[in-house]
Amino acid sequence: MTTTEKRKVLGRGLETLLPARHSAHAPASMPVPVKDDGETVRQIPLDELEDNPYQTRGASLDPAALEELAASIKSVGVLQPIVVRSIPGGRYQVIAGERRRAASRNLGLQTIPAIVRQVSNEQAMEMTIIENLQREDLNPMEQARAYDRLSREFGLTQEQMSLRTGKERSGISNFLRLLKLPATVQTMLEQGQISFSHAKSLMVLDSAIEVERLARRIVDHGLSVRHTEEVAAALAHPQPKVEPERVVDPNVKEAERMLEQSLGVRVTINDRRGKGKILIEYSSLEDFDRIVEALKAR
Repeated sequence: MTTTEKRKVLGRGLETLLPARHSAHAPASMPVPVKDDGETVRQIPLDELEDNPYQTRGASLDPAALEELAASIKSVGVLQPIVVRSIPGGRYQVIAGERRRAASRNLGLQTIPAIVRQVSNEQAMEMTIIENLQREDLNPMEQARAYDRLSREFGLTQEQMSLRTGKERSGISNFLRLLKLPATVQTMLEQGQISFSHAKSLMVLDSAIEVERLARRIVDHGLSVRHTEEVAAALAHPQPKVEPERVVDPNVKEAERMLEQSLGVRVTINDRRGKGKILIEYSSLEDFDRIVEALKAR
């Protein structure tokens, strides 16, 4: 997908809110760039920014990733402005770009390029979730819960979520299916004990107990994805046991026929070289009593 096509796909998502490259090192007095739709990018002092209250990933940011981002910003500046909204007191609330803001602050920068949007609380929350989904470091369960929130809280269909995030609809469907896994298996996935591909293999099973057992085998025995798929398929579609064909000596077969005719019930003789068992089947107490009486008479 080309850059132009990607921006078209994300037409209703965050991508349309974020203009092309603009450096964080640019002085506040420089000419303000204007987007094609008339939206402007401003240099806003970092000390005028408030935290994003709708951030669902927690307050902690990965130190290593933040340091890497800071090094990039120091070298080439902030390539993508953050998105904020104005709040009372002449301050601004971060909607998208908390990592860029933190990295810029760690570098000691005074300002950061930002787009000011007037959005509702609900719109701000949706934008935050979508920005999180466009990141590469989310684990599968974080992505699944984010898509679930977009569905439950904002009524978005999978097709709409695909348009807003640029993700394939089939991929979104697979992430949402993860929420049907037992809680213990979701934790394994979240902690990296099993992979997303392992989890997809487990989802062919209907029994939560079987899912948990197989997930534990993956962890304990290091099953590959291919092996997991084979085991899950065998559990989901067990092959019927084929009874070996019974080979009966003609004399034994004739004895079975005579006993069945005499007793009026099914008789099976298991003979091995002159030793074995005679199995007499009955279906009621009346049959039982009649067979006992017949045997006594003999």
